[in-house]
Amino acid sequence: MAAPRAFLHLASSIWKWGPRDIRGLSRTVAPEGSQRKGRALLQFLADHFYDVEALREYLFRKQVLKVHQKNRSFTHIKEQYGPYIAGAYFVLKQGGAVKFQGQEWMQSNGRGRFSLDFFKFQAVPVEAVDASGCAINYQGLDNLLALKELQSLSLQRCPHVDDWCLSRLHQLAGSLQELSLAGCPQVSERGLACLHHLQKLRRLDISDLPAVSNPGLTRILVEEMLPNCEVLGADWAQGLKLGPEEQS
Repeated sequence: MAAPRAFLHLASSIWKWGPRDIRGLSRTVAPEGSQRKGRALLQFLADHFYDVEALREYLFRKQVLKVHQKNRSFTHIKEQYGPYIAGAYFVLKQGGAVKFQGQEWMQSNGRGRFSLDFFKFQAVPVEAVDASGCAINYQGLDNLLALKELQSLSLQRCPHVDDWCLSRLHQLAGSLQELSLAGCPQVSERGLACLHHLQKLRRLDISDLPAVSNPGLTRILVEEMLPNCEVLGADWAQGLKLGPEEQS
């Protein structure tokens, strides 16, 4: 059993998130008065959780379920409108942007809403996807791998994109020319090695990858692996161990 002080401190920090961030916890909270809200929330926590670890586990499960829900496949849309519309709908629902061939970029607004005009482009391939910062994971890639004419894909700062995700990108080898993985915290050298299938790549951004232990050497190896691709990211000397003369 965790100390009461730690429990109250965590409950207080959770309350500062606001009602939108704790919708599942705030249903019993009174609508007026901060003191009443605080008491109602603490009472809810006391009724449902025995200690801090139980609360953490609940919040973690809720977050996992949320990510899983965001990465579901829109099979019914794909069957009715085809893979282009289903893929575009998935990206827009995630808060990203898409570009159909010959069309302007389409993206959702700050509230996650977007125009449904793209449904008329059922026969127009999607040529570019900007999913920067989206919660795409291994499962969610199913919606993008069906875009066989996709030329540009940005997965910058996607927290759930990992080496296993990169191992699936070979399915876009026939079309993909630009790929950005900048700022993806779970991408390492192993995942980058899987990109050797993408021989049509002309631009690859691998900057700011904290899981890559030796960025300089990794960039050299990637350039050898993809000789016709411009690799952006770490300097060649970054992370390399230099001799005494080079260091001086």
